[in-house]
Amino acid sequence: MGVFSRYNAVLEADDSPMSVKAALQLINRELDDYLGVIQGEFDPETRFAISWFEQHGMKAGDYGSADNLARARGISVESVKHAGVVESAAGKVRLLGRDELDGSWDPTEDRHLTIWECLQHLVKLHEENGITFETAALFKQIGNQADAVKDLAYCLYDIAANKRKDAKEATAYNALIADWTELSREAAAVHDVRGTGQGTLEL
Repeated sequence: MGVFSRYNAVLEADDSPMSVKAALQLINRELDDYLGVIQGEFDPETRFAISWFEQHGMKAGDYGSADNLARARGISVESVKHAGVVESAAGKVRLLGRDELDGSWDPTEDRHLTIWECLQHLVKLHEENGITFETAALFKQIGNQADAVKDLAYCLYDIAANKRKDAKEATAYNALIADWTELSREAAAVHDVRGTGQGTLEL
């Protein structure tokens, strides 16, 4: 939008003036394409969770819809449940809220690790504590999944803010993204994290 304030006019390909609305539509279309490419790089359970969140948010939906969504990604609802992403009971499926996550979860010990879990646990700690040793230690444990976790945060922020109009969820992801550089720096100073969440901070 800075372009519109810097210049007298922004032009379409045919030299006609481009409206702000048209520019926003173009930006959102390109963003959707970019995020679509990113989603293809996630594990299938995470891709299921993204689609479910876009359709239902944190509310429950019919098992049949979840089954179709999972099958389209080559997995089952049971696989997503086993990964600790959803609850499935009485013909209904819903994403687990961050307040339901296991506080003792350790990504280095999880044999069914998903990018979705990594992000939700990181957001939970960040919401509760901000940039602390505990949050930085978890970031450190996530390790080489960090870039994918950040991409997912951007993806879910876009869905929450622009599609679901869910200010609470959008704020949680945006806050983590805003602190990402500092959190990464703090995580780099954490040493000897060996699956226990304990370690030392280099001063």
